[in-house]
Amino acid sequence: MATTPAPPGAPPKPTWDPRSATPLPWLRPTIRIRLTLLYGGMFLIAGILLLSIIYLLAAQAVRTGNQPLYKIVDFQDLQVASNDCPGVTNGNLSLSQFNAAISDCIDHQRQVALDRLLSRSLLALLGLAVIAFAFGYAMAGRVLSPLGRITRTARAVAGSDLSRRIELDGPDDELKELADTFDDMLERLQRAFTAQQRFVGNASHELRTPLAINRTLLEVHLSDPNAPVELQQLGKTLLATNERSEQLVEGLLLLARSDNQIVERKPVDLAEVAGQAIDQVRAEADTNDVEIRGTREPAVVQGNGVLLERIALNLVQNAVRYNVAGQGWVEVTTAVENGHAVLVVTNTGPVVPAYEIDNLFEPFRRLRTERTGSDKGVGLGLSIARSVARAHGGHIYAQPCEGGGLVMRVTLPV
Repeated sequence: MATTPAPPGAPPKPTWDPRSATPLPWLRPTIRIRLTLLYGGMFLIAGILLLSIIYLLAAQAVRTGNQPLYKIVDFQDLQVASNDCPGVTNGNLSLSQFNAAISDCIDHQRQVALDRLLSRSLLALLGLAVIAFAFGYAMAGRVLSPLGRITRTARAVAGSDLSRRIELDGPDDELKELADTFDDMLERLQRAFTAQQRFVGNASHELRTPLAINRTLLEVHLSDPNAPVELQQLGKTLLATNERSEQLVEGLLLLARSDNQIVERKPVDLAEVAGQAIDQVRAEADTNDVEIRGTREPAVVQGNGVLLERIALNLVQNAVRYNVAGQGWVEVTTAVENGHAVLVVTNTGPVVPAYEIDNLFEPFRRLRTERTGSDKGVGLGLSIARSVARAHGGHIYAQPCEGGGLVMRVTLPV
């Protein structure tokens, strides 16, 4: 008697950290550092050239290696004592030997003076170089301060705060021209996003109302017991088509809204959100004979609970629908790893090529009919999940499993 093969064990959880390591800020080759090195390097080169010229001129001035300026032609009972020239203290020297000792002593003193000049000049150059680098760093920071304001404003705008403006004061130079151009661009972007928000609001009402009316009319006609069988069958078909249109409209509107940054944030536990999503999909999982398992540890994030629940619901629904009938399983886990809240949904299912992973997150992109049939969704679930994750400052990753299925990993900042 043939036995049913046991479902494969859960694939190992990915050990890679989705956060890329950021280099140390003082090691980054910023413009300020490069300008500081440029200013300091130019000063250092100029100082070395100036020191070389001064040394050569000083050596020429003292006439190193030339004949002495004077010599003794005669002496009698002359006694000389010198700590710097011990050679002249010998009283038994002849006149020529004495003059030679005096000449050697003078040459030695000239060389000592040049060596002292060189060493002290190098120390002075080193101290001035330190001051020059510090001064260059300060001046570069002052010159580049408008760029810092532009960068901070751009970061604020990246958080969907389009009301921010640079409003740079100062001379009418290239940096002010750049800041004014950036302000004009932000003004146009704000008008465009405001118009988009108005359109989404109007479309939300204009698209939902006729679909709701159609659904009501169809349900009223289907409730008539005297309606012909053909009419009831047609009504059920139209009702299913209308329901699909409603799901498509809701998905499109949610996708448009979730592209914006979440302004109002509240503490949300991913474990609770995942549990609610599992409760909503439990009946469908039981119908398809798909086991749902996994441990969910508390993982509290700041965000919108409704949108975060939509992420979990979309992932769990996809994991249940695109699974192995009769012996499939879905594992849902939540935890806090490396300062990030993590939601992982792993499932068995059809084999997904690695090169098709990115296409899963595109709206209406379908891999094959068995994964995206018309009865399983409208093709927006993962697009909405990615958009919501980005709006919360997080990321969503997909990784194919050996033998079929996917590992969907959502990371959100705590």
